[in-house]
Amino acid sequence: MAETMTHGVTLTDTARDKVKALVGAEGRDDLRLRIEVKTGGCSGFIYQLFFDEVLEETDAIRNFDGVEVVVDFKSVPYLDGASIDYEDTIQKQGFTIDNPNAQSTCACGDSFS
Repeated sequence: MAETMTHGVTLTDTARDKVKALVGAEGRDDLRLRIEVKTGGCSGFIYQLFFDEVLEETDAIRNFDGVEVVVDFKSVPYLDGASIDYEDTIQKQGFTIDNPNAQSTCACGDSFS
């Protein structure tokens, strides 16, 4: 049996609770939060954050009190030490990613280098 890899991404309690609520609303217990880094955007890389039921053999997984966060093996080095949070204010609503590996970001905040 292969050993499951882990990663250095953290999930705040607020983000964990929001993921639980969203997955609960879907009525499914097979969904995990996946974060990937892809080439694109005006700064070179973009984040993709979505729910996924598929696990690849090379995925890194970390459990936060019942919420699994999955990172593909190619994205692990780009996301080491990153934190996922959820904001719900008048100014902003949605998941945010604080990544200490991002040397610069674009004005829209959706891409980094």
